[in-house]
Amino acid sequence: MIEEILEPIANVEVVGPEEFAGNIMALAQEYRGKLKNMDYIDATRVVWHYELPMGEIIIDFYDRLKSATKGYATMNYEFKGYQADNLVKLDIFINNEKVEALTWVVHYDKAYYLGRDAVEKLKTLIPKHLFAIPLQAGLGNKIIARENISAIKKDVLAKCYGGDVSRKRKLLQKQKEGKKRMKAIGNVEIPTDTFVKMITRD
Repeated sequence: MIEEILEPIANVEVVGPEEFAGNIMALAQEYRGKLKNMDYIDATRVVWHYELPMGEIIIDFYDRLKSATKGYATMNYEFKGYQADNLVKLDIFINNEKVEALTWVVHYDKAYYLGRDAVEKLKTLIPKHLFAIPLQAGLGNKIIARENISAIKKDVLAKCYGGDVSRKRKLLQKQKEGKKRMKAIGNVEIPTDTFVKMITRD
């Protein structure tokens, strides 16, 4: 049994114009930053000293910071150490199979939001197949979010004219059995850039 999970923490120094103070502080809070202190460099520039989880900043924090300050802010960080927090493992399942590449350790407060966001994003990234694809996010044995990618509809009766009911029934049964086989042995084809897109925030 896992007693606690430690995450790497960084000391982060952000320098930027005072006019963007609100944007900078809101962004740092979104990324679970803890403000240690702030100082004025001069009449218009401020330096903020934060502690932020490495996992929160290495993906796109710098890009978001640049966007929030119109390119004027700069950032430096260095590894501080490991710290325990209320962290959980968020698992992603595609077609009932756990995808290890999409397993994240996240803060519990963000787990439900990130799980919902993950399955919704996957639904837009994975193309439809000949079988329905369930997408799930889970914490331990609990599924916290679910979406479904519907199957491509093949109208097997399109070429079956007239009132031949028995023929229609046979065609529908054949399609049903085919779908079962595809679900059991078919692999979900995922575009190669899906995993990169999944770790970036919109």
